[in-house]
Amino acid sequence: MDGNVWAYRVMVGRITDVDLTGFKVEAADGGIGKVDKHSDEVGDAYLVVDTGPWIFGKQVLLPAGTVTAIDTEAKEVRVGLTKEQIKNAPRYIPEELLHPDREYRSRIGGYYGMIPGL
Repeated sequence: MDGNVWAYRVMVGRITDVDLTGFKVEAADGGIGKVDKHSDEVGDAYLVVDTGPWIFGKQVLLPAGTVTAIDTEAKEVRVGLTKEQIKNAPRYIPEELLHPDREYRSRIGGYYGMIPGL
């Protein structure tokens, strides 16, 4: 990935005053769940996605750089990842977001930053 994995790409057209909570999330090969919460903090933006029964109720942390499109009318976020890539991502640890840890962020960012095409 070029640039910061924790920032939205310009082409996505992210409108910061739109709450993404509840938006459907679509991977390259199908739906993965809904946005549970998100951050628009500059250089530290992300989505927390509730995968529901797809990965047994697991939540995943997706850096904003994985987002390829946001459709506010359809209330849908598309990411440039497959379900398998998301399933194999480092485990989401909610406490780490409350008390940011460089190593945790580095591990998450490193995983997504190594995926070709992002």
